[in-house]
Amino acid sequence: MKLNQIARRLTHLAPLCLALTAHGALAAPDLPRLESKDGRHALIVDGAPFTMLAGQAHNSSNYPAALPKVWAALKDAGANTLEMPIAWEQVEPKEGSFDFSFLDTLVKQAREHKIRLVIVWFGTWKNTGPGYLPEWVKFDNARFPRMKDKDGKTVYSHSPFAEETLALDRRAFVRMMEHIKKIDSAHRTVILVQVENEVGTYGVERDFGARAQAAFAQPVPAAVVARQTPKVQGVTSGTWSQVYGDYAAQYFHSWAIASYIESIAKAGRAVYDLPMFVNNALREPALDGKPAALWKDGGGFASGGPTYDVLDIYKVAAPHIDFAAPDIYMPESKKVTAILKSFQRPDNALMIPEMGNAPGYARYVYQALGMGAIGVAPFGLDYAEYSNYPLGAKHTDKRMVEPFAKVYGVFAPMTRQWARWAFEGRTYGVAEGDDRAAQTVAMKGWTANVSFREFQFGERQYLKDKNEYQSGTEQPGGGVAFAQIGDNEFVIVGQQARVKLSGSGANDGKPSMLARVEEGRFDASGKWVMERNWNGDQTDYGLNLPATPTVLKVRLGTYTE
Repeated sequence: MKLNQIARRLTHLAPLCLALTAHGALAAPDLPRLESKDGRHALIVDGAPFTMLAGQAHNSSNYPAALPKVWAALKDAGANTLEMPIAWEQVEPKEGSFDFSFLDTLVKQAREHKIRLVIVWFGTWKNTGPGYLPEWVKFDNARFPRMKDKDGKTVYSHSPFAEETLALDRRAFVRMMEHIKKIDSAHRTVILVQVENEVGTYGVERDFGARAQAAFAQPVPAAVVARQTPKVQGVTSGTWSQVYGDYAAQYFHSWAIASYIESIAKAGRAVYDLPMFVNNALREPALDGKPAALWKDGGGFASGGPTYDVLDIYKVAAPHIDFAAPDIYMPESKKVTAILKSFQRPDNALMIPEMGNAPGYARYVYQALGMGAIGVAPFGLDYAEYSNYPLGAKHTDKRMVEPFAKVYGVFAPMTRQWARWAFEGRTYGVAEGDDRAAQTVAMKGWTANVSFREFQFGERQYLKDKNEYQSGTEQPGGGVAFAQIGDNEFVIVGQQARVKLSGSGANDGKPSMLARVEEGRFDASGKWVMERNWNGDQTDYGLNLPATPTVLKVRLGTYTE
């Protein structure tokens, strides 16, 4: 073929190529984004809702030689997402000289393992402290000042009013986002970014340095007062002390840190607009309707962090942060439920970026995903020989991974469907409480009674001579998640629990019964595959989910008497 003939054919193909690109056939996948509707939220990845079955690596696993132990654990867990820290000290060890070689390795290997990435930026603050600052920053207090306490003494944490610290943290973060765009914009391996880590301060309520003092004496921004209810009765404007009284220091510190984070997030998103979030350090939840505890005499929590009582301040001060998320290292079921409910808001997507990796935490995956969480991530889900017991598991091998692998295994084939059902408001979830008591779940037209430590056959009330329990139920480990996929149809996922369904709402008072109970699984394409139909002994005493996580597709019906 002559050159002029080839040229003519290429000319004819050009409009087709442009058209295909315009319609996305040859274009990169859509950027991940957080989408909200009717008070519900979805993480959109490749154009569709996505559920993160994640694990966060240990802090020091962010080096190429450590990655094999990370990938091995994620594979055993059946995870689809890795949360990995990238530290400022790591990417800019010498001022102005950047090294993103680990990020290159991480992204390349993540694609090879078919794992999505959440980048966790360890900048000015990691667990409230300066540990991951470059040495040229962390030891130069004159140039990069730390906070001052009431007596004018220097404290451990860097000041949110330090302009040069902010400028250089922001520069490093922007350079990282530019690099992610360069290496990943065609693949979208990185789907989410956490800005800083567990910010705030222990032991001191706020910065008392000169800049901070001047800002504290200024009127509270009107937008903050509009969202964060004043604590002083009858006051709607004034200084932080005038408006918030005893809460002024904590609220001011929250505003200062959130504003610092906003500057970084806004600049990063300007170059590559990935969704971004912040995480909240461990804090006792408010229980039984009590208000959030006042910070005083050491606090007991990190003042200034995105705790449940200052989310409105963060929403105002950091609009480029999509949501705040709780790190959960309190194993008590009552506390976990309170924490999840306090972060599940119409303006705040629910996610658990860190939780303990001890076996007892696995049951909370059912609860969180049932509540519509976009993802969960046990911390330290890699095979580095480091145990963060008692916050997490004693073991660092497959024994640590196994409880989560069992749960992830049943959700993995249906993460897309589950995310879509959650976004549509169709999902519900419970975890077995420490009191082992039955729980009730109200759904559209139906109520589920979920009980634990039951015999699989027979009712305990009629078998009072039997005082033993099933092996393996010595500690709370049950959990159930429901997806109502039709008016009278459910997908039920769970373990170590009994489920009984009865009519409510439109079905209240109507006789009802199970029409069909299929045990099965979803295949790799998301198609339901039935393995057997339950009836007789398997349904006469409720739906008894065994120790092995089980998926049921249930249809109910009503009839007239």
